Amino acid sequence: MAEHEHGYIHRKDDYLKRLRRIEGQARGLQRMVEDEKYCIDILTQVSAMTKALQAVSLGLLEEHMSHCVLDAARASEAEGEAKVSEAVEAISRLVKS
Repeated sequence: MAEHEHGYIHRKDDYLKRLRRIEGQARGLQRMVEDEKYCIDILTQVSAMTKALQAVSLGLLEEHMSHCVLDAARASEAEGEAKVSEAVEAISRLVKS
């Protein structure tokens, strides 16, 4: 049986580019704290980083729903239900964070 290809694979380079940018933002935040920058300026950058992570999360969730969940539902009702439950749990974690 062939391994299932993850839905985001066709946009992998885009996701890696975004994540590297977020990594740079995290390093920038560390420098801001080290340099004792103004609290509000740091919080502004935290907010920007949070929004960037949320965008990655929503993109991955969309890919998961349109590929992994859809493929599982086509394979069998039980597989589809399992993937939907998995997605609901992931959404719940995202909403709580």
